[in-house]
Amino acid sequence: MPGRTLRERISRHSPRYALIVSLAVLGMNGCAIFQDETDPTKGWSANKLYTTAKESLEEGNYEQAVKFYEKLEARYPYGTYAQQAQIETAYAHYKANEPAEGNAAADRFIKLHPNHPNLDYVYYLKGMIGFNEDLGYGGYVTQQDPTERDPKSMRESFLAFRYLYDNFPNSKYRDDAAKRMLWLVNALASHELHVANFYVRRGAWLASANRAQNVVRFYPDAPAVEEALAVMSYSYGQLGLTDLQSDSDRILRKNYPNSRFLTEGIHRSKPWYQLY
Repeated sequence: MPGRTLRERISRHSPRYALIVSLAVLGMNGCAIFQDETDPTKGWSANKLYTTAKESLEEGNYEQAVKFYEKLEARYPYGTYAQQAQIETAYAHYKANEPAEGNAAADRFIKLHPNHPNLDYVYYLKGMIGFNEDLGYGGYVTQQDPTERDPKSMRESFLAFRYLYDNFPNSKYRDDAAKRMLWLVNALASHELHVANFYVRRGAWLASANRAQNVVRFYPDAPAVEEALAVMSYSYGQLGLTDLQSDSDRILRKNYPNSRFLTEGIHRSKPWYQLY
């Protein structure tokens, strides 16, 4: 009848209703069967998931390790296994050269577990993620030019190492963090000097003087200070600012009486990271 609703048309006792219900049930059961068949980890214990993830991590299969860690945390969100999975997820991303994901995982752990006994390691890991970004430990060892790096990642690395150094005096990672902080300070100063020299080559004397001054102001103990003073003196001279030129030259002579920049000018023959 034309006035009947859809509910009335499909009666519970009609063959059409029975067919629809049967298909719906079959579809749901089919999905469950498919999930059971495609997920071999179904029913695994937290220990088995963690052990398998750890094996993948040690074998260098970082993507697979992260998947196992995610399954572990989803199924067993509480306890030491889940916490360790979060830490090792950050480490897996670090090893896979995925700094954004690694930092996100580390930050999440820090937020969730601010009093965890291994928090010093997580900050160390954050420092290493920024330290190795666009460089890698090989560049640190082989003295790759740090001015080619993004200073943002170096600053983030320095902040993580400094937090570790200041807040975990008994951490076994503290000494290494201190060494890397020193290297990062020198690298950041060298980067600033690199920009100053870029402006020198283009005759942008005020910009070169300001960037060189940043080296002296913010990184007073860095090897780059010597050349920065020379750049300041030269740039101020080009601007006709004789008083500032004299001050820069005086400080350079006082602190570096044997500086080659006093006789050879501002062209560096060997960068700081190759001086040791």
